[in-house]
Amino acid sequence: MDQGAASAAPFCFAGAVGFAALVSDRDEANYLWRPGGAGESASLLGYPVTEIEDMPDIAANAIAIVFGDFRRGYLMVDRQGARVLRDPYSLKPYVLFYTTERVGRGVQNFDAIKVMKFAAT
Repeated sequence: MDQGAASAAPFCFAGAVGFAALVSDRDEANYLWRPGGAGESASLLGYPVTEIEDMPDIAANAIAIVFGDFRRGYLMVDRQGARVLRDPYSLKPYVLFYTTERVGRGVQNFDAIKVMKFAAT
């Protein structure tokens, strides 16, 4: 990961993974994961932490931790305009309208986002 992406990168994981990362680093007062207090956010190894409950917990072959700059690495596009389809036949005497919009997304820069996959052992 390049240094520019690492400077703006948060860790993302489920809440239960954060408690598993609460491991002492050589002395009892210096923890790897520090929960956020009043006015400060949680941090892991000095980087900010975002808890996403939809991510899996630590298990075999699970991608449970993501680290990266998502603004650099992930791209979401929205095609301009929405399509509207008028349906006067389905629900007489009312007219139904169906709208669709095209969107896309994907990883743009694989060097800006790193994932941690856990092994079975």
